[in-house]
Amino acid sequence: MLTHAERRRGIACGLTSFLGIALFAGAPIAVLLSWDVESTQTRLFTAYTWRILRFTLWQAVLSTTLSIAFAIPVALALARRPHFPGRLWIVRLMALPMGLPVLIGALGLIGIWGRQGIINSLLLKLGLEQPVSIYGLSGILLAHVFFNMPLAARLLLAALERLPAEYWLLSAGLGMKPLSVFRFIEWPAVQRVIPGIAGLIFMLCATSFTLVLVLGGGPAATTLEVAIYQSLRFDFDPPRAIALAFLQIGMTALILLVVITLFPALDDAGATAGRSTRRFDGRTLPALFWDVLVILLATAFLILPLASIVTAGLGANLWSLVTSAAFLRAARTSFAIALAAGLLTILVSLAIVAAREAVADMKRPGRTAKGFSALLGGTSYLVLLVPPVVLGTGWFLMLRPLGDVARFAPALVAAINALMALPFVMRVLAPAIETHRKRTGRLSASLGISGLSRLGRIDLPVLAKPLLTAFSFAMALSLGDLGAVALFGSSDLTTLPWLVYSRLSSYRTNDADGLALILGIICLGLAMLGTAGQREAKHG
Repeated sequence: MLTHAERRRGIACGLTSFLGIALFAGAPIAVLLSWDVESTQTRLFTAYTWRILRFTLWQAVLSTTLSIAFAIPVALALARRPHFPGRLWIVRLMALPMGLPVLIGALGLIGIWGRQGIINSLLLKLGLEQPVSIYGLSGILLAHVFFNMPLAARLLLAALERLPAEYWLLSAGLGMKPLSVFRFIEWPAVQRVIPGIAGLIFMLCATSFTLVLVLGGGPAATTLEVAIYQSLRFDFDPPRAIALAFLQIGMTALILLVVITLFPALDDAGATAGRSTRRFDGRTLPALFWDVLVILLATAFLILPLASIVTAGLGANLWSLVTSAAFLRAARTSFAIALAAGLLTILVSLAIVAAREAVADMKRPGRTAKGFSALLGGTSYLVLLVPPVVLGTGWFLMLRPLGDVARFAPALVAAINALMALPFVMRVLAPAIETHRKRTGRLSASLGISGLSRLGRIDLPVLAKPLLTAFSFAMALSLGDLGAVALFGSSDLTTLPWLVYSRLSSYRTNDADGLALILGIICLGLAMLGTAGQREAKHG
């Protein structure tokens, strides 16, 4: 139960956050709409824009298909082998690519699959002439599978582990063969979650920026977001950039509509638990051999690029890099932006949660109040509709008449990063706050505890861990992001990812590897800080 003052304060905070987000996202879109309309219209439906759109969708379809196709046997093998040595750590390893800065993952893949990588070196020794190319469509697909296959496998594994134990007892009692077990038990469970997983991965691949920028390999392998960046950064062709931006918004809006209306919501509860389930199938030698092979191949596919990052990074002069003026300047800038982005994301998230809680606490909320609550819930996912590169394009064009855009760049990058982290932070904070308020709300109201007294005595002791997790995740996301700073990066604004990319672009790969290792350690440290004190759930 909330007091009248708390409800009023919550709604005011939510309204302020909504207006701020709407202004920040709406202003650049308005600029895009008003910029040289006739010239933009002539660029909207050209052979070039359609080619870019077709490639964006095609690579997303292929990436999604391959990610799920490889994830299914991995999830099935892990589900069948609950006592596989190191299984819990393998499941945890599958969470790492999602928390790894995309640029670092790309460098790790280059170290394994690149021209001088382990795979091609091995093929050369076997007499083949480097048939594996990390650049172009093949490299984009490989990278997307590296990042998204573990996500799909974890979600599929969670669906399989939620199956009742009686299913396995019954299948053993009936003497069902492996094909029948898959057909009647495993496949129905997998089939229910595949559409939602496919929608999520397709959205991630269709809006991919950093991977395509690093591994695209030229105009033949360019997505909409990269084409927008190139149109402004290299060609300075605003009408073409705006036309591509509207195509990007239209595409993401259509994908979101399809995902929301047609695909069921994902339930990833227990996805990281690695629970043990007593199963009686898969005990034959061929089945054991197949499962072990699949698990080992998937583990090697994930761990080799990570090992490559560590090995290549240790080969650089880390002390020289850490003490260099360029690194220190980039580190200060990155941490300042990440700190601002993290704090802003937390404040906006708390305001949205408070406003929705205030509406839910009303005895008879009207249509306006319910609509406002739903609008706030959708606002946190605005970044999925309007990607960072599109926001950056609008702000770039809006601020350019005022002079040097670099003056405003740090604040813009921090705000874009905060908006980018908002859906993830909301997913951490909203359930935690809702559960806490259900447990303590009535007791606090009966004792007359509210305001700062309730915050200090009841809320903070319980919500400190979720807040720390959300804040550290938002900071790590901002520290590792290249997309928001891509349009504004310069000698005056250099973040750690931009420094890595600039070293890679100038063929100073040794420095890039060392900087990537340092950045990865920092982001991993933040992730460990966010999960400090949390214990792994035990399952029988």
